This record gives sequence, C-alpha cells and structure tokens, in this order.
Amino acid sequence: MLKSSEIRRQAAQRLRELFPSAQRWEEVAGARIGNHEADLLIKFSLGTEERTFVIEVSSLGQPRQIRATVTRLEEIRREMPAAYPVAVAVYIGPQSARILQSHNLGYLDLSGNCHLAFDTVLIEKEGKRNARPSSRPLRSLFAPRATRVVRVLLVEPGRTWRLEELARAAEVSLGHSHNVVRRLEDLAWLARDEHQRLHLTKPADLLESWCESYSYRENEITSYFVHDRISRRLMTDVARAAEGRRYAFTLHAGLSLVAPHSRVPAIHCYLEGDPAPVAAALGLRPAAGAEGGLHLLTPYDIGVFHGTLEKAGLKVVCLPQLYADLRHHERRGAEQAEHLRREAMGY
Repeated sequence: MLKSSEIRRQAAQRLRELFPSAQRWEEVAGARIGNHEADLLIKFSLGTEERTFVIEVSSLGQPRQIRATVTRLEEIRREMPAAYPVAVAVYIGPQSARILQSHNLGYLDLSGNCHLAFDTVLIEKEGKRNARPSSRPLRSLFAPRATRVVRVLLVEPGRTWRLEELARAAEVSLGHSHNVVRRLEDLAWLARDEHQRLHLTKPADLLESWCESYSYRENEITSYFVHDRISRRLMTDVARAAEGRRYAFTLHAGLSLVAPHSRVPAIHCYLEGDPAPVAAALGLRPAAGAEGGLHLLTPYDIGVFHGTLEKAGLKVVCLPQLYADLRHHERRGAEQAEHLRREAMGY
C-alpha cells in the first residue's frame, strides 16, 4: 500500500498535468486551516484567476474512509470557503465517487479517474480500473473461499441473514464467514438490523468490485472441436454426458438459457472433475482455445455451483456468476452483462 506522502506527491503531479497552463504553482504540505491541518494546499493561477485546492488523502478510497474524508473537507470548506476541496486516493470506485459528488466535492485518484468541477471548469474521467488491485482488504475479500460468501449474498440481495445461516449456505467455517462479513461492514456494503441480522446495502457496488478482481479465465479451461453447428441440442448432449456430476453453463451458452434470443458462438460450461470422460462420450477431440466450440471449465472453487438455475431442463450458473463471467469477455461481454443486470438482476 502506498504511503500518504507518495499518494500526495503523485496527486500533485497529476493535477499539474490536468492544468498545463497553470502559473505560479505552489504546494504546501500540512497547511493549517483554522483548527484543521490539510494534507496538501495547492495554489496556482489560471489566466487572471487565483485558485486554491485543499487536498485530503485517503490511503483507501473505500466508502467508509471516504465518508471520513468528506467530514474533514466540509469542515475545512467552512473555514476556507473560497478553496476547492479535493479527495485523493489510489482508487476511488463508483460508490465513493457518488458520495463525494453528492457533497459537491472534487476527487482524483492515481488510477486515472477524476471529477473536478468549479466555476466554468469541468474535468471528468471515469471507468478506469484500480491500478493497484492487490490492496489487502479487497484481495482477501475476493479470494476463492471468501467469494463463496459474496456470491451467496448477491444471489439473494434482499435477504437478511444470521451469521450461522450465511456460513452454512456458503459452505465455509463460521470464522471465515465472520471475517468476510467484517470486511464488508468496513466497506459499508453490509449492515446489521436491530436484531443483528445481516443484509446487503450496496449489492451493485459489491458486484462491480468483485468483477474488478475476477476473470473466468482463472479457471482451468479445456477446449474441444465441435463437429456440427453450436446448438441447444449439443448443450443437452453435454448435460447428459455430465450426468452424476455438477455442471452449469455460463457465458453465451448460459445467457441463451436466461435470455433465449441470445446468439451462442461457443459453449462454455463449468464441470466438476476431469473433463476428458465427457469429451470422450461426445466423441470430441481437443482444440486450441480459439478454435474450440466447446469449452469445459474446471472451477478453481466449488462455489461457482451455488445457486445454479434450471432453464429448459439445463443448469446455468447463478445470475451474479453469469454477470461476472460476461463482464470482461470479448468486446460485447460488458454490454451483454449490463443487459442481464438491467433485465434480470434488479440491482
């Protein structure tokens, strides 16, 4: 994790790049403003206008930390109303960005996102992924076993849970479930009601953060040539050959079961165990990845089979898993994922 001083240094450099015509640039670290000490005060001129930015650095740009930053910046703004307050972090995700914008505060991160709006100036860049996604809170949250808990919560986003129920549904220990819950609470994505039951507060933000850390390519993929055209019949043959083992279709094949008019250029199917017997039963021979019409995915964790749906007599992964698989698949994956989310997921 970068130190605050390094984040501050890189942020100042980034601001200079965003305002290349600025003159008389001055940076003051630890400036006193009333009873507060700002991380960084930047003064510069744009044409005939003098500008002052007050920078507050958050080592983690997660909602909980950003809300604390908002409180500090609003107090500083009352002391110095002519200054423009700006929050800075390594990465500021969509939920944190909304929090800052709702308080009319600027933000900038080291991953390329920013929103600076003052007077007649508007500089806005969004959609950049976390440049340093290995920060411990999210790495541990989206580790394979921890993701079982995340997936269970996303499958039933409106449900309230007791910790024991959640652990049992996710097939993890009570201690492991507790650790994941604690991190989700720190991120303000999970809350407790008056009876200490757990419920998601921001399922969409949790889903997007999972997608930033995940790719279906992390699973072992074995590809096969297909003799005939890709069809629902072939999917039925795959399911029949997999009888007695857990399987679930995903990507285009899975989407075609959820949204029947979707085109299926290739079949992707999660399969528990060795894929070779299934391929042999279908009379298929191995292919290089891009040449294959059937791709059997050996999951790196059995959590992928949680909440599978049955459509037209075939099993498909749960909707959050289908969304996550589609999200970064080829050029239309993101578009198809958003369509799925809008039409079927409700968050």
